[in-house]
Amino acid sequence: MGDAPAHLPAPLLKASRISKSFGEVPVLFSVDFDLLPGEVHALIGENGAGKSTLIKILSGLEQPTSGTIFFDGEDIVLPPNGEAEALGIVVIHQELNLAEHLTVAESIFLGREWKRFGFLRRNDMHVEAGKILDSLHVSIDVDARINTLSVADKQMVEIAKAISRDARVLIMDEPTAVLTPAETEHFFAQVKRLKDKGVAIIFISHKLDEVMQLSDRITVLRDGQLIATVDAGDLTAESIAEMMVGRELSNLYPPKSEPDVDALPVLEVGNLVAPGVRDVSFSLRKGEILGFAGLIGSGRTAVMEAVVGLQSRSSGTIRVNGEPVNFPTIAEAIRAGLVYMTKDRKGKGLLLNIGLQPNLTLLTLYRHMRMGFLRESSEVEAMERATRRFDIRARDASVKVGQLSGGNQQKLMLGKAMESEPEIVIIDEPTRGIDVGTKQQIYHIIAALAKEGKSIIVVSSEMQEVIGLSHRVAVMREGRVTGILEGAEITEGEIMKYAAGLKGEKSDDRASA
Repeated sequence: MGDAPAHLPAPLLKASRISKSFGEVPVLFSVDFDLLPGEVHALIGENGAGKSTLIKILSGLEQPTSGTIFFDGEDIVLPPNGEAEALGIVVIHQELNLAEHLTVAESIFLGREWKRFGFLRRNDMHVEAGKILDSLHVSIDVDARINTLSVADKQMVEIAKAISRDARVLIMDEPTAVLTPAETEHFFAQVKRLKDKGVAIIFISHKLDEVMQLSDRITVLRDGQLIATVDAGDLTAESIAEMMVGRELSNLYPPKSEPDVDALPVLEVGNLVAPGVRDVSFSLRKGEILGFAGLIGSGRTAVMEAVVGLQSRSSGTIRVNGEPVNFPTIAEAIRAGLVYMTKDRKGKGLLLNIGLQPNLTLLTLYRHMRMGFLRESSEVEAMERATRRFDIRARDASVKVGQLSGGNQQKLMLGKAMESEPEIVIIDEPTRGIDVGTKQQIYHIIAALAKEGKSIIVVSSEMQEVIGLSHRVAVMREGRVTGILEGAEITEGEIMKYAAGLKGEKSDDRASA
């Protein structure tokens, strides 16, 4: 948990009775928020709670409908279009804002290049970029192209950019969403260094364990209203979650139904070899939720993409209901009763610039055709059905998908997947970037599908998610399944032993059990 500041100075940034409406739709209701120098202040809430709007107001990207912003004790109208950076208010967005073709040094000084007599001072910027990275105890080549860096190193470059702008307020939106546990620990160390230098940090995350570990104070928003601002030491992760959703979350994970252990496996993968996959074997039973755990880069996604035909496999066998199959394309897998939900919902899963309805039926247009023509009435019925079943919340089906919250985008992807009426459902990172209330909904949906007899594979980087949902857990490391756990073996400690290479060498004998 973050160490509270030794004293309580005047707030560096303060929002007083901030309200915001878009047209006739109110989204924030008289919210108070303040940020002290040298503190990490977590801002949390469900998707749609108003966090993004408040952050945009605090960084000048939006103006409040009413209320006052104070900076350094003076009331102020923050300049728009990112110009508040000149005051030292810097935002690190969830989608990193780096030019992939530039070098690290060029990226750090982009838009604020040092010049002399009209010429770039490249060497001076090179040296200064190196000093900034050294101050963060980060070893990154300042001449490296951004597109050659890992996600974690790109995150460090974003922090270096903020330091180069003399950041006094640093706003971080889901900064650890795609980092490994080791990368997250390193990132936390950088945050604590910034805090020690007096930088005030707003930390937005759906990972409540990280919120508890890093934050000094926590502000909870719900439905556009301030619920509470509390010292982190006075809360538990459970109490925070309940404040976020306004109800008890003791049943976050639903009871596990029993799979059919006596029937023939619905899916059998034997000695699969593909890019990033080394001799992987496992089976899936009817009505089972099989979890796939492991560190990022262990090969979990590569296995699933090879199974459904998104990646070619060089050897190995796949059987569906005992029959050997080969899927040259994802369409062939869908016709065989398999569906795959990608973890990249914005890049690969959904078309963000069109409405809900065409996204929902994109995989299954053949179901809505008659005599070569698309029946709109059939698509409308499908949309209404999915909206009810998965509780998809939008003003109407014509709203662009990119305007939906992450949780509603994920529920739309579930609806899209289930439109094909699959028997086998593979879900990669089912709740990435989703608030705890929507997580609970999705967990119950997954459990209900298993109870109906669907067979489900859940790939997740969240350990508790895998443990809470799965009947068995396959653990991967360096492209191999190092162990398959069940029953009392499914613990965080045991999973980590296999993921870290402390136990297991290759596919467990029980992989095809």
